[in-house]
Amino acid sequence: MTAFTSICLLLLLLLLGCLSDLVHGRSLLLNSCSVEAHTHEMRKHYSSLRASAMSGDTAVEVKLLDRSWITNVESGQTCCLVRLVLRFYIERVFGNYPSPQPEDRRCCSALANSFITIRRSIHKCDCSCSEETQRIVDTLHTEYNKLEISKASQKAVGELDTVLAWLEGLEQRSLR
Repeated sequence: MTAFTSICLLLLLLLLGCLSDLVHGRSLLLNSCSVEAHTHEMRKHYSSLRASAMSGDTAVEVKLLDRSWITNVESGQTCCLVRLVLRFYIERVFGNYPSPQPEDRRCCSALANSFITIRRSIHKCDCSCSEETQRIVDTLHTEYNKLEISKASQKAVGELDTVLAWLEGLEQRSLR
C-alpha cells in the first residue's frame, strides 16, 4: 500500500466518522426518560434566523426567559419543563413570528417541526409537573402577553438561544 493510499483511507475514515455523528441523533436526558433530538440542526436553523430576530426585537426592556428558571429546575421536573416550553413555542410563538424573508420562514418552520418531533417523543415519558414548574411557565406566558403578539413572538424567537443552549446541555450522544 502506498503512502498516498494510506492517507486517502485515513481521510475517508475521518470523513465517515464525522458523517456518522450527523446521522446519529442525540438523546435529551429528561429525568428517567430520553428522547432523540437533533439540536445541531436546530442550532443551524436558528443561526440563520438569529440576526433577523434580534434586529426586530424592539422590546429590549422585556425578558421572557430567565436562564435561572431553566438551569435551576427542580429535581425530576426537567421533562415537564421541556414539554411545556416546547408547547409554548409551538402553539404561541412560531405561528406568530413576523418573518418577511422566505429564508426566515423556512428556518422558523424547520425549528417548529423539530420542536414538534421532540414533543411527540416526550409523550412516552412520565412527565408530571409540580406547581413550581407550572408557575415558571405561567410567568413566561405572562411576560409574553405583556407585548403585542408579533413583538412577543419576535422576542421569543430572539431568546431561542437560551432554550437551545439548555437543550444542548441535556444532550447525550445516542448509542444507536
